[in-house]
Amino acid sequence: MADETEGGTGLPASLEMAWGLRERPGKGPRPTLTLPRIVDAAVALAATEGMDAVSMGRVAKELGVSTMSLYRYVTAKEELYILMSDAGVGTPPPLPPDADSRDWRELLSDWAYAQRTVLMAKPWILRIPITAPPATPNQLAWMERGLAAMAGTSLRESEKLSTIILIGGLVRNEATMAADMMDAIIKSGVSPDQVVGQYVRTLRLLTGPDTHPAVTRLLESDAFTGSDEPDFQFRFALGRLLDGLAELIDER
Repeated sequence: MADETEGGTGLPASLEMAWGLRERPGKGPRPTLTLPRIVDAAVALAATEGMDAVSMGRVAKELGVSTMSLYRYVTAKEELYILMSDAGVGTPPPLPPDADSRDWRELLSDWAYAQRTVLMAKPWILRIPITAPPATPNQLAWMERGLAAMAGTSLRESEKLSTIILIGGLVRNEATMAADMMDAIIKSGVSPDQVVGQYVRTLRLLTGPDTHPAVTRLLESDAFTGSDEPDFQFRFALGRLLDGLAELIDER
């Protein structure tokens, strides 16, 4: 049996309110506490103190209300996380007016880079577990934007879906690694160049041409120090993914 907080959409009441499909809870004078205020307070906490600081009690304290009053709008912390993520990603950049005449590859690449920009600027979003398919306004807007980039291709709808999942996974994985590395660098108190330099020195001590010939060749190259492109790895990975997609499209 569906939870009583769910309506015809199958979504919790808080998510229906985010879509504008449900009125505020209760009757009487309009309260000062609203769902957007709750989400904004939670987002501000996450941005300044990290996701570990976000709890129903802490958000209530920031708003100057009782914890129980929050449950009239959000029935669980997990729902709040979903709404926070939706607020954090915001709306995607729209398709350009001449999208019909633009190359699908360019449109899809712009979509991927736009996601990456958001996640790199707001790494707290990466700490929210993905527990369900996207069903919030902004998340679905991003999904629509990604699918629309491939509208003029020969890809089947299932292949378009698989493509945005694959690219979204690449974006999230790269942003997560970058956030983890930055956290470690901040805690260590040294610069990124010092971290890389120490890693190279460590590898040189632990490996050699007899035991690790491939790693030795890597160390003798400029792979760690020669590139001045901060997004080289992401650009390379995304390019190879799109190359494979282009081959499939060309075959059709």
